Amino acid sequence: MSATSILIMNGPNLSRLGKREPEVYGSLTIDEINRGIAVAFPEVNFEFFQSGYEGALLEKLFEIEDRGGCSGIVLNAGAFTHYSIALRDAISSIRTPVVEVHLSNVHKREEFRHKSVISAVCIGVIAGFGVQSYHLGVRALLGRGDS
Repeated sequence: MSATSILIMNGPNLSRLGKREPEVYGSLTIDEINRGIAVAFPEVNFEFFQSGYEGALLEKLFEIEDRGGCSGIVLNAGAFTHYSIALRDAISSIRTPVVEVHLSNVHKREEFRHKSVISAVCIGVIAGFGVQSYHLGVRALLGRGDS
């Protein structure tokens, strides 16, 4: 593979970044975050995907796996992190490595956010570094040596 390809995937409510609770999630929109990632890693071919629909996220995971050529996925599953067994099962059924990321430190927030049902099937978890959580997720994938 000549170029590294990474999917940045975002779940429900992340389309509201910049408007929703900026004191928690920051003031950048999802498009601004995506542009910043692409600028920070010009050597990577990025695909960006966001949906508030669980089924759309599942289908995207399967599409990426079946298409091949993707080095990894950086996933902010939003609220699905805490209860989507379907998303967990989809991640566990693909070989493409997935890094779970969160803008906020979920362990400093409401108790229901402390539990992730997807962490166990991801290669790692990064939380609490704002926009840098995505950048750290990309770095983790690039540092795996099989990208």
